[in-house]
Amino acid sequence: MRVLAVDPGLTRCGLGVVDSGRGRRPVAVDVGVVRTPATDPVELRLLAISEGLDAWLDRHAPDVVAVERVFAQSNVRSVMGTAQAAGLVLVAAARRGLPVAMHTPSEVKAAVTGSGRAEKQQVTAMVTRILGLAEAPKPADAADALALALCHLWRGGGASRLEDAAHRALVTGRRNAYAEAERAARRSGAVAR
Repeated sequence: MRVLAVDPGLTRCGLGVVDSGRGRRPVAVDVGVVRTPATDPVELRLLAISEGLDAWLDRHAPDVVAVERVFAQSNVRSVMGTAQAAGLVLVAAARRGLPVAMHTPSEVKAAVTGSGRAEKQQVTAMVTRILGLAEAPKPADAADALALALCHLWRGGGASRLEDAAHRALVTGRRNAYAEAERAARRSGAVAR
């Protein structure tokens, strides 16, 4: 499975692509950020992020897109920019018929470090170690995107497969695709009975 993970942001939108398969160690394919100057008008910043996302989606052809879930902070302006960038990701994935999974920051931290309260440095160190990278991804937004991809690969599990089946059912018009996937997931033990 190939996951394109996005740590949304208006100034720096982190992007990471990770491949993995059953019994295979996750492998980093690409990592980077789309940057936009704070001095540019918002519409031009959003356009640059949208074009960057499209380029990554075209270049890497992921099976699924994982996005960090936007959560309320005290800085409303920061939340707005993050939400706008996340919306672009959702639309870009929907245009390509790709399933989208959303994970909270604490889920991501817990998946890669074992603690939902881990500091950014801990997350970066674990991502570097898990993926066997020669050096830590920079900036932190890029490392966060890789952590998000790992989280999805490890925690997506049966629930993610069910969401993917539901998405396929909507796209293809096959109403029974979800039920078929749920039965298969239960037989394999991926989902509790």
